[in-house]
Amino acid sequence: MMPPTSEALHASAKRGDPVALTRVLVSTPSVNPELEAGGAGEGAAAELCSEWLRSWGFKVEVSEPTPGRPTILARVGEGPPSLLLNGHLDTVGVAGMAHPPFEATLSEGRIHGRGACDMKGGVAAILAAARALAANPPPSGQLQVALTCDEEHGSLGMKGLLDDGLEADGAVVCEPTGLSVAPANKGFVWLHVNFRGRAAHGSRPDLGVDAIQHAGHFLAALEGLQDDLFRRRGHPLLGHGSLHAGTIEGGTAPSVYPEECRLVLERRTLPGEDPDGAAQEVRGVLDRAGDGRPGWDPELERGLTRPAAEINTETPLVGRLLREIEARSVEPRVTGMTAWVESSLLTEAGVPAVCFGPGSLELAHAARESVPVRELESATEILEGFARAFLAGEDPEPPVSGPGAGRGPKSRGREREGP
Repeated sequence: MMPPTSEALHASAKRGDPVALTRVLVSTPSVNPELEAGGAGEGAAAELCSEWLRSWGFKVEVSEPTPGRPTILARVGEGPPSLLLNGHLDTVGVAGMAHPPFEATLSEGRIHGRGACDMKGGVAAILAAARALAANPPPSGQLQVALTCDEEHGSLGMKGLLDDGLEADGAVVCEPTGLSVAPANKGFVWLHVNFRGRAAHGSRPDLGVDAIQHAGHFLAALEGLQDDLFRRRGHPLLGHGSLHAGTIEGGTAPSVYPEECRLVLERRTLPGEDPDGAAQEVRGVLDRAGDGRPGWDPELERGLTRPAAEINTETPLVGRLLREIEARSVEPRVTGMTAWVESSLLTEAGVPAVCFGPGSLELAHAARESVPVRELESATEILEGFARAFLAGEDPEPPVSGPGAGRGPKSRGREREGP
């Protein structure tokens, strides 16, 4: 199908059509500049969203946790209760994409382009539901819409909002879940390991110490820890923790003993796992691997860390969302979010949050990223109906069908009771 004129597309977006909103957002580049040189950042996308929200009656605040990287917080109505709908505006880079990243082509029932799945489709569903709620507001409660910058890198936008005192009685983060409800997500710890050797001519093994060989010896020793992680009791929604080497760098030439080798490991963590403890397990392997090995003097430093999180699936937040999904003739499912997502920061700050949105995580960041139109439309209807029930304080009945409906782990973190 040929794309409609820009004027017609923007007019449909302003009327709150989720398909048009997705296409306009996808056609507006917002690549995170920390991830790809020359990335446009969120400015243009944030300007569009701000204009739409203001025209629909929202009070809009725009902040910049770092220059040129805007985050939006929009509010309508008066609480309590309060509900937060959240999405991020930045995307990963476009290198290696199999189709034009910013044409937002509509074909075979899907919108194609960078960010269509992760997560401009989810943002569009938030915006479309927000317009409907502002046009016909619930009798009570406050709806908040937070559209953040930098989720794909350092989460500066969400951190800034929380530092400024963002609060809500519940939150839905519209990451791609295929319309499942995800009350739990994995976290991660990055571990930087530097191995030192001694540079020497390749013909002089008596003088050289091979830093790359040190690293290889350590990587082989890590297999035992990985096996142990899979032998441990897994999480009912997330499975097991894991460990892998993300990058390795070292050496200067084939004929020179490498003086240095640098590894970055990623340890994916589960709710309840201590990141310090996960790092210490790796340090233990590192220490044991060097027993009796000449020239062994590595350094390990803990880098970027993001917490795993979960909330109780028996809370009204989860129950209302599952019930609304079922009411829209979609199978109510509870699943785990294997990726780290900003719902974790919200839950850690005392705002119970779940993930729910259109699209498949398998297509996030992919060469052929796309989102199904049917899921966009269903997500919009579900979010609107759910928000009305949540803000009205209706007691949800558990869904009557669907695998995983109403089941799952109880929270191990801080959590507020919903209204």
